[in-house]
Amino acid sequence: MRKITLEELKIIAGNASRSIDHIYLHWSAGRYGSFFDDYHINIDNDGSIYLSTEDLGQTLAHTWHRNTGAVGVSLACCYEAMANQGHNAEFGDYPPTTQQIEMMSQIVALLATSFNLPISPDTIMTHCEAAELDNYGPSTTCERWDLWFLPDSDGQMKLGGDIIRGKANWYKYNF
Repeated sequence: MRKITLEELKIIAGNASRSIDHIYLHWSAGRYGSFFDDYHINIDNDGSIYLSTEDLGQTLAHTWHRNTGAVGVSLACCYEAMANQGHNAEFGDYPPTTQQIEMMSQIVALLATSFNLPISPDTIMTHCEAAELDNYGPSTTCERWDLWFLPDSDGQMKLGGDIIRGKANWYKYNF
């Protein structure tokens, strides 16, 4: 695992060994500071970026049946979190931090630009959104509910994918 900057990530994204057509957003269900090499990019509670591979085109095991041509980005958080109904999730002692959410949004904007991807649910989705499409999300087994809901800037719980994509679109044009 190597700590990097956004500027370094931009160079690494430009050197991906294969075409990237999707970005999947996760949380690790771990503690702050615990990173996993299933994800290309890990984000710690203070917004620090850690890279598990120098090649974002490498196929890693982050999203069931969706790993080829995809980059996995994960927040190091949510150990012992409870889904409840999503809008009232309990994130435990390691909730997603504002710094993590903002950094994930900046990374999505950077990667979408680098890989010429629209920032939309068709190309950039949370693991929860992918799991719902593949029948292992909250409406079925609730096996994966990563980023189902997150607190928005107003403190209200909203769909996590919408929050991150919305912020990423802002960063894409204002950062």
